[in-house]
This record gives sequence, structure tokens and C-alpha cells, in this order.
Amino acid sequence: MWCGASGKSVDYMSVSTSGARLLRPWLWPGIGLQWVFHHALLRALRAPQLPHDPPLHERPLQGGVLSAHRLSTSQGKQLAVWLVRPEAAGSRPSPTVLVMHGWGANAAMMWPVVQPLVDSGHVVALLDARCHGESDGDEFTSLPRFAEDIATTLRWLSRQPGVDAERLALLGHSVGAGACLLHAAQGRPQVAAVVSLSAFAHPAEMMRRWLSEHHLPQRVVGQAILAHVQRVIGARFDEIAPLHTIQQVRAPVLLVHGRHDEAVPFEDAQRLCATAQAAGVPAQLLAVDGGHDLRASLAPHQHTITDFLQATWRR
Repeated sequence: MWCGASGKSVDYMSVSTSGARLLRPWLWPGIGLQWVFHHALLRALRAPQLPHDPPLHERPLQGGVLSAHRLSTSQGKQLAVWLVRPEAAGSRPSPTVLVMHGWGANAAMMWPVVQPLVDSGHVVALLDARCHGESDGDEFTSLPRFAEDIATTLRWLSRQPGVDAERLALLGHSVGAGACLLHAAQGRPQVAAVVSLSAFAHPAEMMRRWLSEHHLPQRVVGQAILAHVQRVIGARFDEIAPLHTIQQVRAPVLLVHGRHDEAVPFEDAQRLCATAQAAGVPAQLLAVDGGHDLRASLAPHQHTITDFLQATWRR
């Protein structure tokens, strides 16, 4: 989980406790069960839309220039995007990294990765997914919608001056990491590298852990919830699971995971790496001493991430 400036933890699967309680069938009225079920589920899984605290323009930045932008999605929603250009690059096209936050987080919470990337000559794009930060809300968001927002931003990025459209990379956390892998496997524009922070192996496993935490029956209610979520998002969990999509990625992948992650077990990263390598994907695993929130844990390893990207550009 990412921890905000207030010190309050933001869960990768932030939920409404009251919404989760409504999913217990013995609390439903005798009529309109399907309507109650659908809206209780949306409420239970809704991500908190947290403000940037402090705003990005108030954060320290050396050797870079920050600009704010608004992009329109194909559904008419507005996405908030921030671009950081290294001053030393001048007008030369530079490799660019699109950074995607996790569930219930926002672009500001990914700020610690910006300075090392700028120092190594990268343009950095920070994105608020729909229903997060300063982007527009929507009826719901999901891992596939995170990936749609990534695709929208990449198309815009590839047309920006100073951005090398042949050297685009993705860096994402948790659900954002899963969305990065989904785009890299199926989306356009193509990306040349992916850095995955704290990715889970399979969303169904995440949902089952969520059901247990909220004392919801796994068999009847749990099966109904998993089936309904897949209908709502318009995708099967097996198709969007990082365990599946990472096999289709042909770009190098760096999996970064905390050994003490209590939200997503470290074993998930090991499974992802082994699955990718078995499929011929150039993947490597970087284990760090930390939990799901990797901001403090990444500091000693920032050079590993930038070296991974620089090696990709040389190839």
C-alpha cells in the first residue's frame, strides 16, 4: 500500500466497509436484489479519490521542468497528466517513462521515482487514472480501464516534442503494474520496457483475499461477486491476470517486489518471473527489503531501475 502525506495508509484494494456489509445476502430486501447487489458491489470496491498532498508543483525537483496537461479519453473523460522534462536534454528526443499509480493512490504518491529518472535523462509522465487524483470520475474503474488510460496517455506522449516515440517505457505499482503489463501485451503504442512494482499474479486471488478480510462467504456469495465483477469490467480475470499477460510481453520486464509485502505475497513476483522466463520473456526479479509501499525501500535500488532502462535503450 502507498502511504499518503498524512501518514494514512491507502490500500491497493481500498473498499467501503458499509458497501462490503451490504453484500451479505441476509441484509438484502426481498425485491430488487440484482440492483442492490450491483450497486453495493460498486460502492464496496470504489477507490477513494484522494487529493495531491502537497500538489506536484510544490514538490522539490532539480534539473527538470514540470508542466500540467488535460487529456480526453474516448469516453469523453478528462485525464490529468504531468510531464517532467530534463533541462539538460534541450530539444533532443529523450526516452520517456509513463508512471502509473496503484488503486486508491494518485500521481503525487509516485513522485519519489521522478528525480532518479530525470537525472538519468528521461522524460517522465505522471498520470492520474480515472476516479483517482485530479482526473474525472466514472461509474467505476478497473485494471482494464487503467490500461485504457495508459494507452490514451501514450498516444498523446508519442506526439510531444522532445519525446522519443521509439523509446517508451511503463512503470506501475500494484494494479497499475498489472495495467502496464496488460498494455504491453496487447496495446498500442508499443512500449520498449516495463518496470513492475508490487504486481499481483492473479486478480481472482486478490478478490478471494478481500472476501476473507470482509468475512464474506467464498462459495455462493464469493462466486457471484467474482462473476459479476468480470461482467461489469467486460473482461475475464484469466485474460487480464499478470500471470497471463506477462507471457505475451516481448519487451524486457523488471519485477520489483518487497520481501515483506503483506498485501501481495512475494511469491507472486517469483511466480510471475518464472512464468515470464519460461515463455521466453526477458524478465528479471529485484527483491527489496520492504512491504507493498516501496517508496522508502526503492531508494537504495534506484540505480538498478535506471540501469535496466539504459540497457534497454542501448539494445
